[in-house]
Amino acid sequence: MGTHRRLAPTGFDKGAVAALGLLSAATAALGAVPAGTATAAPHDDTRAEVDRLYEEAEKATEAYNAADDKADALRRKVSTAQDRIARRQDRVNALRETLGSLAGAQYRSGGLDPSLALLFSDDPADYLDKAATLDRISAHQAGELRELRSEMRELAQERAEATRALTELEKSREAVARHKKTVERKLARARQLLNALAPAERAAWDRASRSGRADLPVFTGGAVPASGRAAAALAAARSALGKPYVWGANGPSGFDCSGLMQWSYAQAGVALPRTSQAQRYAGRQVPLSQARPGDLVVYRSDASHVGMYVGNGQVIHAPYPGAPVRYDPVGMMPVASVTRV
Repeated sequence: MGTHRRLAPTGFDKGAVAALGLLSAATAALGAVPAGTATAAPHDDTRAEVDRLYEEAEKATEAYNAADDKADALRRKVSTAQDRIARRQDRVNALRETLGSLAGAQYRSGGLDPSLALLFSDDPADYLDKAATLDRISAHQAGELRELRSEMRELAQERAEATRALTELEKSREAVARHKKTVERKLARARQLLNALAPAERAAWDRASRSGRADLPVFTGGAVPASGRAAAALAAARSALGKPYVWGANGPSGFDCSGLMQWSYAQAGVALPRTSQAQRYAGRQVPLSQARPGDLVVYRSDASHVGMYVGNGQVIHAPYPGAPVRYDPVGMMPVASVTRV
């Protein structure tokens, strides 16, 4: 979120953070928020509390996105497994019916001793040919049935495992949703406090939320997109200017930070992962000094925020609830990495 950051961000392990790990981190972070801090805070502390709440809310949103994305993948996996099991069950039923007919025929012909059946046959050669064929068909069908039963057992196990994983993930996703509601209540209170500030105080906070960090050099960067698809993604992001920040949304009417990046690159025919943590590794990382329009700028050590570099030291991003998609300085908060898709 494009807010004034005064607190040191918490660090996660490097790499694409697993969904459940994100959930645990978000839960721990959110659980540490004092219940009544904002109500008694002086003006400076109120601004710091708002910054902290916005940052924690975004971490929770990205954790929610990761869990929801994983849940969708598991739902597809379960659905595919169920379809495969159904098709194989139909094949097994057909084989059982065929084998039942063959077994009946064998039983009926087996009423006579094979040597007597051969003796009384009108055409002994034909009888031998049919008997040999029947044996081959029976053995073949029985082999197929054994193979299909084995596959069904494996598929049933896969479906059970996927269903268990989905159940656990849904529980975690619901927990994050509950925490989001808690943070939303805190954000609502923070907005009330901000609205109660004198106009000059509120203006000072707004300027601070959009200003670059003093310890980062002024940076202008390249003016030409890194590629045609980067140019198309940048054009899409610019078309979203003014759209609202919406929890867990990836367009086209509202966005969170990673949702805006995913939607913008989708308009360029590029499929980005859903979360800012995963987007960090969706391409080649380059130094900030070499950033070009269309590159993804990832913020904080835990990669919980992302924007798109537009040139001239600016990014376009979805900042936080109540702030629309907009331009801000690239150094508005600590830069973790720059990714060229």
